[in-house]
Amino acid sequence: MPIRLLRAATVALVAFVYIVGAVSAQSNHAVLVGHIDGIINPATANYVDRVITDAERSRALAVVFSVDSPGGLADPTRQIDQRIERSNVPVLVYVASNSEHIAYAANQVGLTPALDQQAITGSYQVANVSDLLQQANGSSIQVAAGPITLDTANAPTRPADMTAVESFVHTLTNPTIAYILLSMGSLGLILELLHPGSVFPGVVGGICLLLAFYALGSLPLNLAGVALVGFGLLLFGLEPFLTAHGVLALGGGVAFVFGSLLLINAPDAPYLRVSPVAIGAVTTVLAGFFVLLVGFVLRARRSRAVTGHEGLVGATGVVRRDIEPGRQGLVQVLGELWRATAADGRLLEGQPIVVQSVDGLVLVVRRASGSRPAPPRPAAPVTAKSKAAGR
Repeated sequence: MPIRLLRAATVALVAFVYIVGAVSAQSNHAVLVGHIDGIINPATANYVDRVITDAERSRALAVVFSVDSPGGLADPTRQIDQRIERSNVPVLVYVASNSEHIAYAANQVGLTPALDQQAITGSYQVANVSDLLQQANGSSIQVAAGPITLDTANAPTRPADMTAVESFVHTLTNPTIAYILLSMGSLGLILELLHPGSVFPGVVGGICLLLAFYALGSLPLNLAGVALVGFGLLLFGLEPFLTAHGVLALGGGVAFVFGSLLLINAPDAPYLRVSPVAIGAVTTVLAGFFVLLVGFVLRARRSRAVTGHEGLVGATGVVRRDIEPGRQGLVQVLGELWRATAADGRLLEGQPIVVQSVDGLVLVVRRASGSRPAPPRPAAPVTAKSKAAGR
């Protein structure tokens, strides 16, 4: 029995080594194809580094990046160029748009037919990635490990797209997305401050703000723009508490818009600015929310209190036990029985009344308008005993 197990284990080990060797051989003759889209940011630089590192470890024939980017931040772009220069495998770039900022560092460059050959040495006019691999075949190029002759004519390709996490982080660092997260996060915290204990706005707002701070930390911020955005949000938040008749909200809107326009300090890179459409939409949402909130607050201030002692003043009721001058009786107000005294005259059982004031646990009531005053209490009849007492 042990011998059979040993033979089975040996066969399994040989099969495993064969499969690993086959996969390795297949990887050695593959070309990794990645994509660089959108604004170049730290997430893009990390992605390029990962793909090239994977290609070096698997001994791939080459790496091709299909680039469709308007440009990006200087530091991440520089990191990408330096990583390509340090690569031990050839790095080719297929330019689908005016993205020469990365094409200059590549070993071979393929340009879509819609683009002219821009002062890029070794570039080709190609229709797609496959065409680039065909035209680059046989070229001798210099990589960090030494000279290499490309053998990419019939090489299989393997996709090397961004992972879900890389794609999520790349999206976060878009200036417009970061701006929306900052605005919505601030709104969530303001809602939590206005309604303590609601929890949900505070939790969501806090998460949005943390993500916004991470994203904005990688962008060239203008401190004046940040200050104006913060000041505008502060004025929005103060409007419900101060009777400013909309002045604070108006000032907050102006400060918020100017701060949003100045938030990103990139005069030579318009693609890094926050979208004007996003600024208009976010400002409209914030202004509309605070207008509604102020309206609710003003209506609440103008309405009469309906709870506590203040809610009893002005309430109507009916007498349940006669109220004599200087003595207490019983009245029913808002479905409850209260001890009460009359502000003037006497009040009889069944007579409608109005609460005039509250003195501790005793109501001071008066006759309701439209009801007849109670007749004076008749004098007590004169008896022989009272006559004798008078003598």
